[in-house]
Amino acid sequence: MVGKRMRHMSRYRDIAIALIRHGFGIVVEEIGFAQFLSLPQKILFNTKEKDGKTIGERIRLVLQELGPTFVKLGQIASTRPDLLPEEIIRELEKLQDQVPPFSFEEVRNIVQQELGADLTQIFRQFADVPLAAASIGQVHQAILHSGEKVAVKIQRPNIANIIETDLEILQDLATLAERRLEWAAQYQICDMVDEFSRSLRAELDYTIEARNAEKISNQFKNDPGIHIPKVFWEYSTKKVLTMEYVEGIKFNELERLKQNGYNLKKLADRLAKAVFQQIFVEGFFHGDPHPGNVLVLPGEVIAFIDFGMVGRLNPEIKYHFSSLVIALMNQSTDG
Repeated sequence: MVGKRMRHMSRYRDIAIALIRHGFGIVVEEIGFAQFLSLPQKILFNTKEKDGKTIGERIRLVLQELGPTFVKLGQIASTRPDLLPEEIIRELEKLQDQVPPFSFEEVRNIVQQELGADLTQIFRQFADVPLAAASIGQVHQAILHSGEKVAVKIQRPNIANIIETDLEILQDLATLAERRLEWAAQYQICDMVDEFSRSLRAELDYTIEARNAEKISNQFKNDPGIHIPKVFWEYSTKKVLTMEYVEGIKFNELERLKQNGYNLKKLADRLAKAVFQQIFVEGFFHGDPHPGNVLVLPGEVIAFIDFGMVGRLNPEIKYHFSSLVIALMNQSTDG
């Protein structure tokens, strides 16, 4: 680990300075971070406690400053109200879809290199401004020569190397935290980082995401109320994913849904049943269902998008989990 620390010393320092800049110098001190970086004591407690920002805001700013890996970590944490207070969750939710895009020239180069042809040979039209920019890649709308509208996700340049470095550092910091901080050991931070690392590494291979989408699509092939975008395999690789373009309203945009005449009760019922189908029946489910990944289409149709992160339950766990939910519904303490 000492060798890795030396190799990534600059990145360790970036992380420490970001924490200190936003008022978390005490964290740097407590996990022994400052010692091997030889940071002067006087800068550790140059906190921002009096700048009017909440803890949640300062955490969000640290994650934004540190880039894609940490933004992704914050996005996942934003779906865990069981672990974090509401005011921090609200701030972390702002991390979704707020990542600066990379240039269209880089997009063109990656697509052409991955698909082995000029952009104009593959697509009739290709928007140079992305629909959305996320922590690992960004999405552009395009039209195939067949006339089909598609969404093309392109992986950020050199993102795999950046993420690997950050994951190594996060695993080291988690180990330090568990050794020195009682709460970190209690929450099993190392296990959390290991699980996060596995999920994030899987997201770097878009063919895994495509297979996830098709597997979930098969669960709903006879359900017209749930829509999963089609994968265009001939235009997809590990770094480029081409899927059917889906346009809808985010599930949490209640006012827009009401204005467009959608039946909210029907939508809630349909979403709940779709989630139960994935978890309790199939044991294979969408693992990142934040509002940006669940859209409402005409006819109260619900569309799931972005299948980079999924969850699995083996038959035994699925059975016990189902039994737990049934016991809760029946208010059965013994159950």
